[in-house]
Amino acid sequence: MNPDELANRVAHEMLAAEGTGPAWGIVIEEARAAYARLSMKVRADMLNGHGIAHGGMIFALADTAFAYVCNGANHASVAAQASIVYLDNVAEGETLIAEGEEVAREGRAGVTRVSVRTSDGRKVAEFTGYSRTLGGEVVRMPTT
Repeated sequence: MNPDELANRVAHEMLAAEGTGPAWGIVIEEARAAYARLSMKVRADMLNGHGIAHGGMIFALADTAFAYVCNGANHASVAAQASIVYLDNVAEGETLIAEGEEVAREGRAGVTRVSVRTSDGRKVAEFTGYSRTLGGEVVRMPTT
């Protein structure tokens, strides 16, 4: 299995094992080594008191893309720190696209950036996640 196929398998198995991603309607559009693109349609139950997408939902989508990127090599990794800058609001019915890419890795530490935009290309948020590899596999691989 090549690195792109492995990353795709890891992302899909992680999504299948989660309660959150499926509940939010997260769709994996593409997952490959050091990269993931996800989408999520904003529903009424994802809105805050101002009637716009709750920042926590935007963060959750970006964080999910981050997780699939930093675990894509099948080395169990978790967030050590993450931050987000919100650039614009999002209305009910809009589809968000989170596109994540690993920008640095040294030993057990990694940095991933995730851009969140609407399906028409409007920039919504920029997320930076710092990961720490714990060790062990994310998905069980057959031994040869």
